[in-house]
Amino acid sequence: MANVLLGVTGSVAAMRTPVLFEALQNAGHSVKVVATSAATYFFDAAALRRQSLMPVGFSDQPECLRSLLFVDDDEWPGRADGEHYRRGDPVLHIELRKWADLLLIAPLDANTLAKLAVGLCDNCLTCIWRAWDSSRPVVLAPAMNTLMWQNPLTKRHLRSLAADAGAGHIPGHLADEALIQQINERSPTLRIVGPMIKTLACGDTGIGAMAEVTDIVAAVQTLLALLKAA
Repeated sequence: MANVLLGVTGSVAAMRTPVLFEALQNAGHSVKVVATSAATYFFDAAALRRQSLMPVGFSDQPECLRSLLFVDDDEWPGRADGEHYRRGDPVLHIELRKWADLLLIAPLDANTLAKLAVGLCDNCLTCIWRAWDSSRPVVLAPAMNTLMWQNPLTKRHLRSLAADAGAGHIPGHLADEALIQQINERSPTLRIVGPMIKTLACGDTGIGAMAEVTDIVAAVQTLLALLKAA
């Protein structure tokens, strides 16, 4: 069993967050969700909040981590009531990074992919990414419109992430499947679960839909097993 931190970004595929959350739990993992502001438009974040009211196994966790779902406002508890940070208060994105054995971002939208590639950290999830221990595993499941996926920037951003994750130089001329295969074979800690071809929520038909939940969970399981055996 591992502590899996599930990052959710503003793709329509975020609708599948409850299903993915449950599948990871059924695989034996402890799961917490970090959602961007846009992501919460696509699934019932309040439902996960309600599950936190009667948590299991929270007694040994810092108070700031005693929830199943975190959003940006959780970084600044009490701010709406005029409270301010005091030295010694926990920093949420650091505490979550310490807690997690593996970071899974599914769905990973085009906007967040670009942020990860250049190191922007303007929300809780991207701050976790910037503070992530590079020796720990990461699984990314992109999801976006077909033309967004096919934009040259997408391949450039994936290659940048791969280089940072120890995959070395990945040739830019590779087709999508070959690119993802090389990243997954050459990086010791990063796995990309490529998108599928289907009719998207926008009505377009093409590549860009998030991979099946079973494939994402399988990628998590495989990467954890490989690192445990290393």
